[in-house]
Amino acid sequence: MESHEQITATVLTMTEAFQRGDIPAILRSYEPGAVVVGAPGKPLSGEPALRALFGDFIALKPVFTYAGQEVVQAGELALHLAPWQMTGTAPDGSKLQQRGLSVALLRRQPDGRWLMVVDHPFGDALLHDVRQG
Repeated sequence: MESHEQITATVLTMTEAFQRGDIPAILRSYEPGAVVVGAPGKPLSGEPALRALFGDFIALKPVFTYAGQEVVQAGELALHLAPWQMTGTAPDGSKLQQRGLSVALLRRQPDGRWLMVVDHPFGDALLHDVRQG
């Protein structure tokens, strides 16, 4: 399998695990010490924090779709970009919809797998938070 396909497969495998509510499988897509931005401006790291973050999102019963994917590779590092949309159910039962640009940095592991090091699903947040000065 080509590197770009492996990189995309890592992200899609994580997304499928997310939709199944399988936190251990989600965590296997990340390097130890990986950083995930759970909300714009709020990066989290460490297994307890990531388990809590993913548990909160799984409670929304999310369904993700991607509107394309791009991979830029430089040796052992790769940048995965993908516009996404998520539908789910809020705790009060109302329908929830979010969208953004996923920006993920992956690193090739010694065994050839690609794992995420930084996962920022709100990579376009700055574009929507332009302040007039």
